[in-house]
Amino acid sequence: MKNISIVILAAGKGKRMQSSKAKVLHHICGRPMILFVLDAAKKISPNTIVVIGHQAQEVRKNIEKKYLDVSFAYQEEQRGTGHALQCALPMIGSDIEAVVVLCGDVPMISPGKINDLIYLHRKEDNHITVMAVEQDNPYGYGRIVLDQNGFIEKIVEEADATNEQKEIKMVNSGIYCISCAILEEVLNAISNNNKQNEFYLTDIVPIGIENNFRVGVMLNQDANDVLGINTLEQLQKIEALIQEKH
Repeated sequence: MKNISIVILAAGKGKRMQSSKAKVLHHICGRPMILFVLDAAKKISPNTIVVIGHQAQEVRKNIEKKYLDVSFAYQEEQRGTGHALQCALPMIGSDIEAVVVLCGDVPMISPGKINDLIYLHRKEDNHITVMAVEQDNPYGYGRIVLDQNGFIEKIVEEADATNEQKEIKMVNSGIYCISCAILEEVLNAISNNNKQNEFYLTDIVPIGIENNFRVGVMLNQDANDVLGINTLEQLQKIEALIQEKH
């Protein structure tokens, strides 16, 4: 797909994996999980950027065993997902209209669902489109708060959510389509005024709304598509799901 760049965020340590190995290098069915995300990305666009940080050279080496046409951006200090995407800005070509942001620890995302996100983004002429899912147990996910008209108002991280917001089942998948026309502006407006002292990419939603940009939501019907891996238990669960598919 022309004029689309895909940025995969893969710089984090993954402390809860209880391992010194970078999270995205943990294996699923004998392969580093980051390669599953790249497989999907490469079916959509040849313009792929991976943001690396923790064990950067090791992550790069593993990727280049399979893909030589990947660009790499370095996030030397892990200061949140918003900062990670900022690190990729210089790598995005001037001919690119929109960027799809994927997470390196979400290996079940399919090219079809990425395509659906881009299609909706263009159809609704959005500036920002968030991929959402409904989770029966939304613990750990950013909740999508809708206004009284059913439009997205903001995304609240677990650490910052009120008890009422924690009951919300519609959650952020961490996957976005963002128009390049506004990308730098919204990223520069993010602050780290939160409990984690990090620059959250989720903050582009309220920033976009404040600036009268069009912000939309694509509800993905299959929550498994966007299951993230933060623990060894989740790794085993996703490996079992992938084996079932094949």
